Amino acid sequence: MKDQFSIKNLKFDVASGLVVFFVALPLCLGISLASTSYKDIDGLNDFAGIVMPGLIAGIVGGIVVGSLSGSRYGVSGPAAGLITIVGAAIIEFGGFGNGGFEKFALAVALGGVIQFLFGLIKAGFVAYYIPFSVIKGMLAGIGITIFLKELPHFFGYDANPEGQSALDQPDGHNTFEEIWLMLDNVHIGATIVAFISLMILVIWGMKFIKKNKFLNLVPGPLLAIIVSIGIATALIGISGFEISKSHLVSVPQPESMKEFTAMFHFPNFNAISDPAVWRVALVVALVASIESLLCVEATDKMDPHKGRTPMNRELRAQGIGNVISGLLGGLPITQVIVRSSANIGAGAKSKSSAIIHGVFLVVFILAIPGVLNLIPRASLAAVLLLIGWKLASPKSVIQMIKSGWEQYIPFFVVIGVMLATDLLIGVGAGLAVAMIIILYRNFEMSFFVKTKTADGKIHIHLSQHTTFLNKASIMRRLDEIADGKEVIIDLSETLSIDFDVKEALNDFIEGAADREQTVTVIGEEKLIQNVTMGH
Repeated sequence: MKDQFSIKNLKFDVASGLVVFFVALPLCLGISLASTSYKDIDGLNDFAGIVMPGLIAGIVGGIVVGSLSGSRYGVSGPAAGLITIVGAAIIEFGGFGNGGFEKFALAVALGGVIQFLFGLIKAGFVAYYIPFSVIKGMLAGIGITIFLKELPHFFGYDANPEGQSALDQPDGHNTFEEIWLMLDNVHIGATIVAFISLMILVIWGMKFIKKNKFLNLVPGPLLAIIVSIGIATALIGISGFEISKSHLVSVPQPESMKEFTAMFHFPNFNAISDPAVWRVALVVALVASIESLLCVEATDKMDPHKGRTPMNRELRAQGIGNVISGLLGGLPITQVIVRSSANIGAGAKSKSSAIIHGVFLVVFILAIPGVLNLIPRASLAAVLLLIGWKLASPKSVIQMIKSGWEQYIPFFVVIGVMLATDLLIGVGAGLAVAMIIILYRNFEMSFFVKTKTADGKIHIHLSQHTTFLNKASIMRRLDEIADGKEVIIDLSETLSIDFDVKEALNDFIEGAADREQTVTVIGEEKLIQNVTMGH
């Protein structure tokens, strides 16, 4: 892999790693809150312990998976797509505060082992069978989801944590109801911060900034966040404008080593004989592997160098990451498109940026959590809104429409189902529609017929590979041939014919005399020999 770690690239990778860190931090916190069903825990007395699994997953995803992965721009961490699975498993095991998470952490570690085995048996090939339209639909769907979910935070309505991608939200309202409720709960101070942050991000993306050697050294998101902290500080004490603690980032601040160690929830190895733990481990391994492979394919599509990530190596890296995350009491890890797209957009040059973002998570959380807790969530929402806009840009949608109905129908199906459900169901629906279109095209293009020829005969040419899926269309066309016609069935270019099609052709040939038809077969040995073998 070219353009990997070097001193020359380091300044770009450090800046990009910092940007990804600011994007990843609220997502780690939000996904952890949503996954652990925090709303069911009285008083949130264990807030630090509740968000720690997400932070652990973010750190391991950055440092461990980032080091082992072959992806240049991919960044791993806790994934919103697994929230439902994680929450259901923890509740099944007894709940977060009743030993349920400790059993789930063991399932995560075991799931990592299964993932690693997937990589060893080279199961990563399945990623190459995902149509381009589905990948583009997934990117656009994620972009729209991010935009809709972050819009309330942009205007200071922080009823739900970041990271919840499902239609229904923890407070009982769905995505669109949250936007309606936002209109009655706009926080002026947070909105000012968000708009100024967005202006800085847009300006810092312009050419004149990129061409300036000094200004280009300062990452736009970092500048936006620093400015937002300054504005929030200046608004303290101003009624109606002051940004309270509930509108700021909330990172645990342990005051002693005892408090710090109490934040960890290590796996319960006594549960290793529990069949339910193994069942959850298998589900985690399968879903995390599929989501990672989907995100790898999507990230490779955005790669400006058009590089290809070794899929089996990625599965092994993700597996090792999940083993370590589970052993430390973290959430399941996958490659995440939001972090990866932020990484590419921030100008990363190598996979060092993913590792650096993990290092930033460790340093900031351990050394200066108080500084992080000064960041307005509205400023981070502005960063994520811009990422969402880029992923689902109108230009990319128009390009898909222009590419033809075979491309844009699966594209829009993925987006629509994703918004109504979640990422994996949306991708599954898109794959199903794409498969139907492929079968339809295969139905049409399995052979072609020439009726107007110089010799007056009907020529039927079969394609190189004719399967049972083509049987219906071939039989329909044969039935349409009028009595008394001369027919030539050309198998000269055909390499393989399924038994069902051979039977249909032989039935047509045997019945030709009754219809006063004359049938000539070019390459007859391919047909007769195999049919004889079939009998």
